[in-house]
Amino acid sequence: MTLKPKPVTPDQLAMSVKILIAGGFGVGKTTMVSSISEITPLHTEELITELSAGVDDLVGVEDKKTTTVALDFGRITIDHTLVLYLFGTPGQDRFWFLWDELSVGTLGAVVLTDTRRLESSFAAVDFFENRGIPFIVGVNCFDNAPRYSVEQVRDALDLEPHTPVHLCDVRRRDSSKDILINLVEYLIYRADAALR
Repeated sequence: MTLKPKPVTPDQLAMSVKILIAGGFGVGKTTMVSSISEITPLHTEELITELSAGVDDLVGVEDKKTTTVALDFGRITIDHTLVLYLFGTPGQDRFWFLWDELSVGTLGAVVLTDTRRLESSFAAVDFFENRGIPFIVGVNCFDNAPRYSVEQVRDALDLEPHTPVHLCDVRRRDSSKDILINLVEYLIYRADAALR
């Protein structure tokens, strides 16, 4: 007896959405993917060695021992209709050539920032603005980091008024989840606005 698979109707298929988690070196991209992924995340973390001295800027993250050299990957099911595939980008300047490849097919991005080194976020903001990829900014609230309001961060990054900015702590799963929900809601809002 051969069992035939039950046909799947289009309304039963979950939509897959590719999301980038981007930002400068040491802002928490790997941590965010790890905190939210429902599968064991794939990481390409390597130890920081003496060879990176003078190449990678460790100011503000002197205790960092590892770095992403290609990407982080995770998955989260929002509900039966929506699955997010998360791609964390490497943060160091020398690996930014990978961002073009990683951004192919992405619907949106989260740009993580660190208020101790806000200037490390400019390149990520420019990257998505120049390519017309919608993004939101997540201000990762590190312990002992200066606290600024959402409007102060918006002004410092010279963001468009419509670009959402949210405070977060990506070590916490619920905070990472909130950031992703905010991004999805922003993408839906933009899609609806384009149809009007």
